[in-house]
Amino acid sequence: MEFRHLGRSGLVISEIAYGNWITHGSQVAEDAATACIRAALDAGITTFDTADVYAAGRAEAVLGRALRGERREGLEIFTKVYFPTGPGRNDRGLSRKHIMESIDASLRRLQTDYVDLYQAHRYDPETPLEETIEAFADVVRAGKAHYIGVSEWTAEQIRAGHALARELHVPLVSNQPQYSALWRVIEDEVVPASAELGIGQIVWSPIAQGVLTGKYLPGAAPPAGSRATDENGGATFISRFLRDDVLERVQKLNPLAAEAGLSPAQLAVAWVLQNPNVSAAIIGASRPEQIAENVAASGVRLEAGLLRRMEEILAPVAERNPAKTAENAPKARK
Repeated sequence: MEFRHLGRSGLVISEIAYGNWITHGSQVAEDAATACIRAALDAGITTFDTADVYAAGRAEAVLGRALRGERREGLEIFTKVYFPTGPGRNDRGLSRKHIMESIDASLRRLQTDYVDLYQAHRYDPETPLEETIEAFADVVRAGKAHYIGVSEWTAEQIRAGHALARELHVPLVSNQPQYSALWRVIEDEVVPASAELGIGQIVWSPIAQGVLTGKYLPGAAPPAGSRATDENGGATFISRFLRDDVLERVQKLNPLAAEAGLSPAQLAVAWVLQNPNVSAAIIGASRPEQIAENVAASGVRLEAGLLRRMEEILAPVAERNPAKTAENAPKARK
């Protein structure tokens, strides 16, 4: 396992992080989830990402129980706040009330006194940004988080948040966007702004929800038990990639992966790690062997010629429109 600084901060994290969105507390049983976390630790992963909304808090609880007994100083635990965690009007968003209540609930579930990174899971159009950043600053000053970050914010939102955080002397060091060889919407605006400000990307879905493994074939039904058949949320995100024109081009990556001595999944993870603004790629798993495979992408340096051929294959179907980041932004609640 290789390690990188998170943005220009002093925090060092494993360049492959383990995330438990969808799987833990919902898609797989706890013993299987624990086995995956143990496999991640054995593979050298020290960075673990979760969120209070994943499986209604159960994902945080599973992670907390699985990491119990580990040396806390040797881990980097990240979580997030924004999405609804209860039925009330204040059980969501980035108000001071929700942030302060949510960090305490997350710490209880994670069985830790602090998280290394506390992230705004989306931008909140209904709360003044000053209120949000001031609340995050108080979380840091209370010792409940070391750093703060955001997820799926636009370049403009990142710049505004960073400016306020700098005024309050708190370290806003990261953004967590979707990023893969098929979903490149951060490259034109978010990455340049982040690089300028010293913010690193912690990217999710580097394998495009499994599409870049090549297991989804054009003209064929999705494999049983795959993400595309998961009714708990996975199918929604993967559907944009399940087009024959995309799947046909993904199949053309197989010879390139073989040439590099990699599996298609390893090639996909290695590809995102070639971007110098990427601090870590988040992988998930329902089986321990998936972790061993993906971790092998750590430290891989892809040759320029291979990268050019990947670009030629995927350019017609890769999404690069930066406006797609704004599409992820929540709309005002009614």
